[in-house]
Amino acid sequence: MTEFRTEKDSMGELQVPVDALYAAQTQRAINNFPISGKSMPESFIRALLLAKQSAAIANSKLDQIPTDMADAISQAVDTLLSDNFMQHFPVDIYQTGSGTSSNMNANEVLATLASEILGKPVSANDHINYGQSSNDIIPTSIHISSAIEVHTNLIPALKHLIETIRKKSLSVDSYIKTGRTHLMDAMPVRMSQSLDVWADQIEENLGHLENLQNSLQSLAQGGTAVGTGINAHPDFPDAFCQTLSEKLGIQFKPAKNLFTRIGSQDTAVSLSGQLKSIAVSIMKIANDLRWMNSGPLAGLGEIELQALQPGSSIMPGKVNPVIPEAAAMVCAQVIGNDATITVAGQSGNFELNVMLPVVASNLIESIQLLSNVSRLLADKAIATFVVREDKLQEALSKNPILVTALNPIIGYLKAAEIAKTAYAQGRPIIDVAEENTDLSRAELEKLLNPTKLTQGGL
Repeated sequence: MTEFRTEKDSMGELQVPVDALYAAQTQRAINNFPISGKSMPESFIRALLLAKQSAAIANSKLDQIPTDMADAISQAVDTLLSDNFMQHFPVDIYQTGSGTSSNMNANEVLATLASEILGKPVSANDHINYGQSSNDIIPTSIHISSAIEVHTNLIPALKHLIETIRKKSLSVDSYIKTGRTHLMDAMPVRMSQSLDVWADQIEENLGHLENLQNSLQSLAQGGTAVGTGINAHPDFPDAFCQTLSEKLGIQFKPAKNLFTRIGSQDTAVSLSGQLKSIAVSIMKIANDLRWMNSGPLAGLGEIELQALQPGSSIMPGKVNPVIPEAAAMVCAQVIGNDATITVAGQSGNFELNVMLPVVASNLIESIQLLSNVSRLLADKAIATFVVREDKLQEALSKNPILVTALNPIIGYLKAAEIAKTAYAQGRPIIDVAEENTDLSRAELEKLLNPTKLTQGGL
């Protein structure tokens, strides 16, 4: 049986589990929002705690709270982060739109721990939350958590994916395959040309992502309730960002206009849009891999992906492209998350956006999903696939579209007639062209050389 203690806030008394570090306001949120059973992401809570720590240190430097109290708060944060801290943060994602419940959850937990460390009361509102409001600390924590995840996880993962694709591209450069447009046979391409497209897509996305870092590292902290900075020291925004930057090794700065960071979530929407673009690129890569691997007998069968697990509970020997499939599902989720963030971003009513928790949750999920799947796609699909040259040559030798190379010599209509004949008779295009043109076998071999055709020009 759970034992309870009585806690009190501005609305009255409330029963709280006796061993809980949080107090009345957190318990009210637990009671009020039994919606998803999912708490805020760990990365977000970690960022919120680091923000509380930086705020305490900054306020101490500005003589707003005693140094020993700031030290106790900082120590409380370090203690939490070194342990399984998420058990103390049970508030549902779907809560008050400002994230006040999560802010007070952090304030109450830190007040309990700091009071124990200091040996005298530390107030959740008057000390832990000094110079802050949910309205600036939650947008700030969204930016901090996203900036950390982008800097430490997503950017390195995308760079790894690019490097892996480039390396694989070099190793398969000698293979010529049938190009495809509209999923139909087209002119030949080197396999490296197909892979370099993937690398270029991710590289361009990486550049756009890096361009967003400056905005992402621009924070709302110091704006307090509406952006005016009421109850915060005028130097608090700079002191806060300096402290946080030193702690994390990422350069944060106060926003030029604190009202903007509180009243809107445009940066989060922009970041989410870029994450969606990355998802679209990864979806293309995943689908190309699935098509190239299809078969092995009745599909294209151009490559063989690494066999990772049995593919069927009823069909022995079946092996499926599980990593590209997982990647495609990640992409679908990220695209869906972006739709949610887009709608949430529109909820900046006057001086406050009121869908902050769902922005934080979806943004962090998208960054983490893309980070994880980029590495898996690189290491367990792209780096390890084997080229089936026999299947490449089988399709290439009978590809009637090779006749395109003869257009400048025999004309489009004659070339089309030869292509149709070759296709109808299932014969190599060179044999039909030799019978229906004045070109010699040697000339045709030169003109229809697949390797030469991948180089363009006349």
